[in-house]
Amino acid sequence: MTDIKRLDSSSSDFQQQLDRLLDWEGVSNEAVNNTVREVLQAVKSRGDAALVEYTNRFDRMSVGSMAELEISQDRLTAALVNISVAEREGLELAAERVRAYHEHQKVASWSYTEDDGTLLGQQVTPLDRAGLYVPGGKAAYPSSVLMNAIPAKVAGVDELIMVVPTPDGEVNELVLAAAAIAGVDRAFALGGAQAVAGLAYGTETVPQVDKIVGPGNIYVATAKGMVFGTVGIDMIAGPSEILVICDGKTDPDWIAMDLFSQAEHDEDAQSILLCPDQAYLDSVAASIDKLLPTMERKEIIEKSIADRGALIKVADLDEAVTITNHIAPEHLELSVDDPQSMAKQIKHAGAIFMGRYTAEALGDYCAGPNHVLPTSRTARFSSPLGVYDFQKRSSLIMFSADGASHLGKTASTLARGEGLTAHARSAEYRIKD
Repeated sequence: MTDIKRLDSSSSDFQQQLDRLLDWEGVSNEAVNNTVREVLQAVKSRGDAALVEYTNRFDRMSVGSMAELEISQDRLTAALVNISVAEREGLELAAERVRAYHEHQKVASWSYTEDDGTLLGQQVTPLDRAGLYVPGGKAAYPSSVLMNAIPAKVAGVDELIMVVPTPDGEVNELVLAAAAIAGVDRAFALGGAQAVAGLAYGTETVPQVDKIVGPGNIYVATAKGMVFGTVGIDMIAGPSEILVICDGKTDPDWIAMDLFSQAEHDEDAQSILLCPDQAYLDSVAASIDKLLPTMERKEIIEKSIADRGALIKVADLDEAVTITNHIAPEHLELSVDDPQSMAKQIKHAGAIFMGRYTAEALGDYCAGPNHVLPTSRTARFSSPLGVYDFQKRSSLIMFSADGASHLGKTASTLARGEGLTAHARSAEYRIKD
């Protein structure tokens, strides 16, 4: 029998049990921090030479210059030919849906003019250049290319630079094909902290970007945290998560496989089911036992389920919503009769999948909304990656003579109250007698 935790919200220590279950220590250890600092400093000071050195060392390559690490547009285009027709059509359909969804997120500049002629507003402009980190080698995710690159292009980013490691020279054709479809402008066979450093600081060959997006291992996440401020970053993501609220009427095999869909990512992923029906929870547990031996990534799923998974008995669906808002999951499935009504009660979730037929897996690939989502309870204060992450907002202020004279008096009073007389006198020069 699969070892998955069974919790009951009526237990006196339920909240403590839940918080222990949710706790994930993703902080880098000192060895990782020291390695990343060394890499960042080396790339900052030695540029291309350091990128080549670290790529050869960490990715077991033997290149002599950055020219060998740049992936040409012709190579990206060739990947579209190398993959199967079904794969190409799948990528193109997914890209079309992701693009259509994100077109709705574009924000336009706006302004209004007050009675005295004063103009106030907001000017929205795209970033000049963004960097996209894509995991490479066997752990390659072409879907992440689409999800990160397309919103940037929809936002109007002028240049998108992709970095993807090719350990042992292993190139993933699907990743390169996705880059071609998504409109990546330049691509480099770089990974790890050195790739983040190259994007953040720029080198003789790699352009400096304004923001770095995309998932990576602990070295990549640590590097992104350290370069934040020099450049923007999307987020520092933790392990993948899924939380399912079910009323007990969905085929238990479906729910078990939905839990597996995130558990198979890695051993630290988290899969949780909330249901008021104890017999149904038992049925899902039986489905887990039945289906697990059929999974290719059985060992990973088994450890993830055992270490961080849970089947939780709740009093009713209202309590399930309350617990969900505390958990603030990355992915939330509402497998109930009226999911749209329930969704209105959800305050904290990265993405909400409504109804019994809406598997989270569809969102990972081709539904349209972004699959780059806040994890580790950060959905309490952050949102999915979107077009807005690649746009900046500048305030617009233009005073008329009358407006400057009228508000200048207020500014003068407040400035002198703060002891900032140059502020006050600057405003006072515009005050009419």
